[in-house]
Amino acid sequence: MTSKLRNVAKAGLQQRVAPEEWDVRVNLAACYRLAAHFRMTDLIYTHISARVPGLDHHFLINAFGQLWDEIGASTLVKVTLDGDIVDDPTGYGFNRAGYVIHSAVHRARPDVACVMHTHTAAGIAVSAQEAGLLPISQHAMRFTNSIAYHDYEGLALELDEQARLVRDLGGHKAMILRNHGLLTCGGSIPETFDYMYYLERACQTQISAMAGGARLRLAAPAVAEKVAAQFKALPYKPKRPEWKALLRMLDKMDSSYKQ
Repeated sequence: MTSKLRNVAKAGLQQRVAPEEWDVRVNLAACYRLAAHFRMTDLIYTHISARVPGLDHHFLINAFGQLWDEIGASTLVKVTLDGDIVDDPTGYGFNRAGYVIHSAVHRARPDVACVMHTHTAAGIAVSAQEAGLLPISQHAMRFTNSIAYHDYEGLALELDEQARLVRDLGGHKAMILRNHGLLTCGGSIPETFDYMYYLERACQTQISAMAGGARLRLAAPAVAEKVAAQFKALPYKPKRPEWKALLRMLDKMDSSYKQ
């Protein structure tokens, strides 16, 4: 059934959209597949979105009903910031909670090209801890002074929460949604995935370290700040070598994300 949906959706879509949009679609579908591979999924819930290049302020999001390892470039739903569907090849529509969160960030942050939101066990566990993310690992120290927090208000179905969500996010590219999960955003799909992958790893490390019951060793604030600055200055990061490697891995596993 999934392959049939992709074939129906793909028919004419690549020719109908601009090459720049198709490239975003392929990379966003790859991001979904990678998140599935690294076990960041919550069945058909949670979302990754990407801004469509151009002046129309549209964004792409997953069709509500597909698992993340089913998503392809041609099955993504194109939506306006006001929630109107522009293109829905599968006819599945989109999840309202995903729209509320993602449209808020895309509207408020023109510098953001992609938004990723997850409900992983480790991410939710850290989001429920009063102290939040602790500087106990190199991965965690990367986010020193650059991670936001947003208090839980219930299912993200109400538009009035958008103002508080973007206020709490501010200019950051990573946020812990209290009692809920994780959110990252960036100027590109690879950057956004990179932030989420390492934020997730930091949360996994924290939960594992605390499970042993031993006293935790926290890095000194000056050291944590140094690590964060070092990550920001890495010269190879803009070239995204890890994203290219991940796409090679996907191509060897299953290249249908490009369809």
